[in-house]
Amino acid sequence: MSRYAKWAQRERGASTRIAVTILAGVFFVGVLPYLVAAIGTRADRRLTLLSLKVGRINRVLGSLLFALGISAGFWSGVLQVTRGRGTPLPVMPTRELLTAGPFRYCRNPMTLGTILAYLGVAVGVGTITGTIFVLGLGACLLAYLKRFEEGELVERFGEIYVAYKREVPFIIPRLTPLCRTSRTPSRHRQPRSLLWPCRQR
Repeated sequence: MSRYAKWAQRERGASTRIAVTILAGVFFVGVLPYLVAAIGTRADRRLTLLSLKVGRINRVLGSLLFALGISAGFWSGVLQVTRGRGTPLPVMPTRELLTAGPFRYCRNPMTLGTILAYLGVAVGVGTITGTIFVLGLGACLLAYLKRFEEGELVERFGEIYVAYKREVPFIIPRLTPLCRTSRTPSRHRQPRSLLWPCRQR
């Protein structure tokens, strides 16, 4: 039995899930963006790198990326705590497979939101070092998801996740979201499809 499966066996109360998610949010939304901006800017000066600042474009583009990222992350987090009966953290994973909300557009909206938000901070302050750090962090997160998490999701949710994986993109959102069927098949069935394009409804 994998680590995720063992962690997912234990049900946590709603208050615990909310508290853990808020604490994690303080770090990921407050501390890390500050480090990207502050350390990135200082590193650029120390390395005498050119600034990426081009005036108002930085603020507009950075704010847009940050807003999109935070929105995707917040929406994903709320669903993970409520419908998924877990948290965004691997040590307290969701107990239900999420295919609604932002998970209709891509399988990893939380990771996408994280990358976009941090990239928005780096672009907003115009730091080359910060941008490289965010891109490197994003690459590590994606590699982790592919190498470890996807296999453990298959182990925990079986054919339901395999069907979901087959129809929903990994990280780049599809323009047309997929809609869940009225009833989610049990893990003992072999569903051909869990979802269908909303435009067909």
